[in-house]
Order: sequence, then structure tokens, then C-alpha cells
Amino acid sequence: MTGTTSEELLAAQACLRLLHTARAALSDGSEVPPAAAASLLAGPIAEADDALRRAGLAGNEAVLIERIYDLTPPPRSAEQAAPSGVARSCAREGSQS
Repeated sequence: MTGTTSEELLAAQACLRLLHTARAALSDGSEVPPAAAASLLAGPIAEADDALRRAGLAGNEAVLIERIYDLTPPPRSAEQAAPSGVARSCAREGSQS
């Protein structure tokens, strides 16, 4: 995480929390009505917006994405990631869902 300030790190973490909350709330529309999903997401959206403003990242998606990548573990080698030697190309695919 070279060059990442604590405010940038907090903003990236807030955005990841928003992403995970959105995935959980919106993954099955039959279980969570849209109005309930909106109320579930209101807090994480406000938190992410505030953290982005404090870090100076509001409107600067390129830097934000780099900070989010800083939070993800490095990709595993092809031998570890795919059984039977099948290689996958998933560089920087760090979804933690």
C-alpha cells in the first residue's frame, strides 16, 4: 500500500462495505423489496460518500480503484488458483464476496 494515506484507506474500506452490502441486499430481489434495499443501503452510501470527500477521492475513480486494489490480497499463482493445472487470467480480480 505504498502512497496510500489513512483517509484513502478508510474510503476504500467504506466503498468495499457498500459493495458487499449492495450485493447482499440486491442478490435476490424476491427476498428484499426495493424499498427495503434502499433503506439498507442508505447508511453505507452516506458513509462511503463522507469517506470519499474526506480523502479527496470524490469524483476521482481511478485513484479510488487503486486504493481498493491495495486492500485485496495478491492473486494466487495459476497452480494454486486452478486445479489440474488449468490457468485462469484474473489479475487484480479481488472480489471478496
